[in-house]
Amino acid sequence: MAISDWHEHDRPREKLLRFGPTTLSDAELLAIFLRVGVKGLSAVELAQNLLDHFGSLHALLNSDESEFCQAKGLGQAKFVQLKAVLEMSRRHFESGLQKGDAFTDPEAVAHYLTHIIGFQQREQFGVLLLDQQHHLIQFEVLFTGTLNQASVHPREVVKAVLNANAAAVILTHNHPSGDPTPSQSDLELTQTLSQALALIDVRCLDHVILGDFGRWHSLAQHNQMSD
Repeated sequence: MAISDWHEHDRPREKLLRFGPTTLSDAELLAIFLRVGVKGLSAVELAQNLLDHFGSLHALLNSDESEFCQAKGLGQAKFVQLKAVLEMSRRHFESGLQKGDAFTDPEAVAHYLTHIIGFQQREQFGVLLLDQQHHLIQFEVLFTGTLNQASVHPREVVKAVLNANAAAVILTHNHPSGDPTPSQSDLELTQTLSQALALIDVRCLDHVILGDFGRWHSLAQHNQMSD
């Protein structure tokens, strides 16, 4: 049965307009992006097949061009379109964060960071470099590690802060496993970096850990920035 034959409330586009995007499944959201299916498969059925093929929406969005284009129903045009959508989303959050005091809001920060490193399959450690009013100067990815951990050197973090003349920072890294719960080493690293930055009168405001499906953990929000 074609999607046009479905009840209006079950069609992804009509469902989004009537009930909002949060009510749609991953397959329904992907179907709207795909717009059409292939012979024998509706857009929603094709979307579900793609999710099964890649294992998750996270993996599909993070796939490289070669892997993406080899999947049935996809190609270079769709790959370019997807990357453009992701970049627009990232810039949307970035522009919102640069307009005022949003860097004091862990949720807004987490949403922005998710679009930068949240979809990476390898662990990345970065730092938001902020001025005295906590406006963004720049974001830097300083270390990229294995699937499980990244070796973070305090000296390089301090160097990046000094080069940007930052007054405060927010640390961040992703957990490719999907679980944003901080490990003991995450807590110890935060303490080490906070102490190193304090020596140069720079405040460490938070350490935001990113998981999958929009999950994140703010150490500041959970009073875990110090012992």
